[in-house]
Amino acid sequence: MRKSGILRKQYISRGFFQRRVWFFSSHSEVKLETVTVNVTIQDFVADVASQLFFRNVQEVSKETMFIFPVNSDTVVHTFYATTGDTRIEAMLWEKEEAQQLCKATLGMENLRYLQDQCDLWGPVFACFLGTLPPKAEVAISLCYVQELPLQPGGAAQFCWPSQLFPRINYLSLLCGEEISENLHFSICLKSAHGVSHIAINTSHTPLEYTAPDQTSAEFSLKSSPWMEGSLNLLVYYKGSPTLSAVVERQDPKAPPGSLLGDPVVMVTLMPNIPETVPSPGQLGEFLFLMDRSLFQDAQNTLLFLLKSLPLGCYFNIYTFGATFKAFYPQSVEYTQESMDNAMGRISSICPDLGGCDLLGLLRSIYSTPLLHGHPRQLFIFIQRKISNEEEAVMAEVYRYRDHHRCFCFPTNNFKLSQAMALETKGECVCIHSRMDMTSEAVKCLQRALQPTASGISLHWDLPSGLEVSTIRKAPEVIFQGHQRSIYAQIHGQAQDAEVDEGAVTLQYHVGSESFSYTLRFSLSPSSDDRLPVHRMAMMHLLWKLAWEGTSRTKDILHSAVKSSLSLGVPSPFTSSVAVRMTQRDAQHRDSLPPDSSMLLSPSSNLVPCQLLWLHGFMPVWFDSTKFWMLQKCQFCLEMLGHKAPDTEALTPLSASCKERDSPPEEQLMEELPAFNIRWEWTISPLSSRLCDFSGLRVVVALQKANGSWALTAALASALGLSKDDVEGRRASEDMQPTAWATVLALVWLHRYKWKVSWSELLEGKACMWLRDQAEVQLHECLEAANSLFGCFVEPTIFRM
Repeated sequence: MRKSGILRKQYISRGFFQRRVWFFSSHSEVKLETVTVNVTIQDFVADVASQLFFRNVQEVSKETMFIFPVNSDTVVHTFYATTGDTRIEAMLWEKEEAQQLCKATLGMENLRYLQDQCDLWGPVFACFLGTLPPKAEVAISLCYVQELPLQPGGAAQFCWPSQLFPRINYLSLLCGEEISENLHFSICLKSAHGVSHIAINTSHTPLEYTAPDQTSAEFSLKSSPWMEGSLNLLVYYKGSPTLSAVVERQDPKAPPGSLLGDPVVMVTLMPNIPETVPSPGQLGEFLFLMDRSLFQDAQNTLLFLLKSLPLGCYFNIYTFGATFKAFYPQSVEYTQESMDNAMGRISSICPDLGGCDLLGLLRSIYSTPLLHGHPRQLFIFIQRKISNEEEAVMAEVYRYRDHHRCFCFPTNNFKLSQAMALETKGECVCIHSRMDMTSEAVKCLQRALQPTASGISLHWDLPSGLEVSTIRKAPEVIFQGHQRSIYAQIHGQAQDAEVDEGAVTLQYHVGSESFSYTLRFSLSPSSDDRLPVHRMAMMHLLWKLAWEGTSRTKDILHSAVKSSLSLGVPSPFTSSVAVRMTQRDAQHRDSLPPDSSMLLSPSSNLVPCQLLWLHGFMPVWFDSTKFWMLQKCQFCLEMLGHKAPDTEALTPLSASCKERDSPPEEQLMEELPAFNIRWEWTISPLSSRLCDFSGLRVVVALQKANGSWALTAALASALGLSKDDVEGRRASEDMQPTAWATVLALVWLHRYKWKVSWSELLEGKACMWLRDQAEVQLHECLEAANSLFGCFVEPTIFRM
């Protein structure tokens, strides 16, 4: 997602950028008056061309600049600003040449000042536009291509920020006057599957199909989203496609054999992954990265995570501070022995309040080979800031984003953690307390244990004479609810000109089941002069060449960089420098040779313009202040050994707080009910025998790796029972002691769930072990356990 604005140098608008949500506050002294946007969406790629007209409404001149956040799924290929007879255009140059030009560019120190002093954090495109006279207008032209994320139901999601809509008098909307004269926003939809319908949060013209088979449609916006919300468009396609393909013709002016001179196909993989599979299948490699300054608070979390892992997976634990250490040289299989060994090492870790070498740790992890059949997933618990290494960390994460997923749990380093999670399609949860850390980490582990698509392969069937060269290959694994776009170049000349259709087959496994889907696609698509698919493919090719280093020939690299410059696609081999020119020069620029003296103009005509990584800080508000206060209150009560508030009252209140979408400032001014509600304490005959959190830790620590418990005095004590009670209340003397102990612990955990909900994975392991014990009479065991505890837990606890 992108956003942009024209702002004074002295004031950079506050905002926090993430892939799907835009936060921005525009500067009122430079007003956005008119917006013209044309969007073409083909399956899961969007081609956006926009013109934004700003006016300085003040009586004094304003020094202005343009900032535009970027991400790894978007290619900005065209930017220029026009005011009066002057045009400032961003151009790509080879890196060494661009560095020489930057040395001659006046005002480059402004970009360095922006990099360190701006409140914003993350990568942005920045260009200083100079002084805007009073009442003067500046027109910004911005064009970019973007891969669209997959949403539940198979929809492609496109967003446009509220700050890039002209301000509207909403009283006119209440009177039925919807159409805005200064908003021209048209959207064209295309898909070989057929366009089904759209969901959008603003008024629009009816969806009009422009092809008899409904493979294309268009509509326009009538107004901005209600109450200045961001535009959120979901595009649904016909059927339930597991595969989609967008083929784009070559540029007729480019030489055959080059990326531009050949057709390119974008294949989007959306495997249908069942929620449950008959066999465990892939289990995964789980790596737990723990900031040693957090370690004393995180020991309970590691205990629950280790105990919740399934037999047969692989795991490792890393601790980091000024240096990093691993429990094992490489990941080990999860067995009783390895689990006991890891539990013994946890207590020996010493806190470290020094530096934070997360970068070195990630490089060490990424240098180890992936374990076939075990998707790699990182759980990162971090408290300290990483000084000036965020860009390098994100470069490493981006390089290996197709190979792993990150679940991040920061206490204050939220910006970097969220960027890592977004880049790898993981999750980031800010931690408020020790209890919250354990709860959220186990929830993410549940998500990480969901079935995945593995063994992914693509097989092409093209007419004789054509072959495919993959630019971005299929990933090792695709997680549930995710997609992956593959780019390939089609070489050669078809021997039979009448055959204009190809096919691609996706094969993958989920557990022990195999799946195969075939999609046929046309090799004669309509031409698109803007080449959006070629631009996305070029971006992936250039990064691939950069990572491979010198393993590719110089000819291939030279050809790719040349294509990059012609398409305007940024890469590790290029850099941006803007040039100020007259409108007349701009009209004739395309006809001039690349080494034209007009382009290598005096330094006064070179404008500061670069991709930057900003090091600012933005305060992060949690989803709901109320819900956090309730969690904190409940946590304090549990630590004091009291029973928590009545859950029937707490649950709906917490849920309503979670659903709140009001600004943090409003939430802070509202009444906080956590300390105003009179809790009704319920005292039961067994209340004195209910364990506190320390008892829960003991019960969990005693569980075996296979999910069972041994019948010991320590377990009986943790359950609040004597060993004589446990031995004397068995359903039968020949009942297996381990099975009886496991049923007791399972019932006890199930009754404890009103305090914590993190025991579900532990219960699931216990149930699986019990179901494998054919000789155990589960109903008799359950009846005896209910009698001993004085409760009634239904047989559904065994998940039969």
